[in-house]
Amino acid sequence: MSDTKAILATAKKTIETEADAIHQLASYLNEEFSSAVECIRHSKGRVIISGIGKSAIIASKIVATLNSTGTPAIFMHAADAIHGDLGTIQNQDVVICISKSGNTPEIKVLVPLIKNGGNKLIGMTGNSESFLANQADFVLNTFVEKEACPNNLAPTSSTTAQLVMGDALAICLLELKGFDSNDFAKYHPGGALGKKLYLRVSDIASNNLIPQVDVDADVKTVIVEISEKMLGITAVLKDNKIVGVVTDGDIRRMLNKHDNISGLTAKDIMSTNPKTVATDVLAVKALELLQDKGISQLLAVEGDNYKGIVHLHNLINEGIL
Repeated sequence: MSDTKAILATAKKTIETEADAIHQLASYLNEEFSSAVECIRHSKGRVIISGIGKSAIIASKIVATLNSTGTPAIFMHAADAIHGDLGTIQNQDVVICISKSGNTPEIKVLVPLIKNGGNKLIGMTGNSESFLANQADFVLNTFVEKEACPNNLAPTSSTTAQLVMGDALAICLLELKGFDSNDFAKYHPGGALGKKLYLRVSDIASNNLIPQVDVDADVKTVIVEISEKMLGITAVLKDNKIVGVVTDGDIRRMLNKHDNISGLTAKDIMSTNPKTVATDVLAVKALELLQDKGISQLLAVEGDNYKGIVHLHNLINEGIL
């Protein structure tokens, strides 16, 4: 029990220490941050982000975030840059160097080379008096009072601050560019996230069988159709237009109500005014409709034409739910 308490106390203290560092970070934002954003925004090149050690790992993540939100970016390791990778930087690129101290040997070698190339340099550092801060065109202050590490050594609060500052840059650029969900979908076509942004009702309905019976079909025909199409539902049509649906629940209610089902037809047991969704609607919107109505299936329609069924299980299988 005592070990559990100690573990939880350490975890809580770590989170609180880093949260305090992030809260303080907001107070460091000034016109230099805004100028750095505008510099990137108006650049005709890419953003090259460099660092060493833990800062290099953070640089890689910021690169990924920028790329996914419409700002072309490339990672360049500071040590590799001074051993042949400096050619990564092109004339119109903006360079961001990340360093907690701003005084590491690699940064001191790299920065003059960047400046000699005429590229704009943004320094992200926790030391406003450092070599990097003095040489940079714009400084992003990521100073932290202390690391979450009890020895105040392992990069924890400082790397979190760097990460958050990178996110702030990316989101500012996203909003200035008017980068919306349609743009986001272009960069995230895979996985559940991508599917939420591009998968439509037509994509799902087209993979299902299309259960349908005539309004005058007998009960046996209705049951067979529901069973064979395996969606727990069938549309009921009259003159090729939807007039209702019969679900598994309607079949159970019929059996509870009638001792003799001979002579019953689809129109006798169907539910009228079924819930429909247009084929061009995003699948995630269909999910919202299913959840709002507390139902499991929707009829997919194109205008007045019945095109199939979207089932809750389809959306689960696609990873949307």
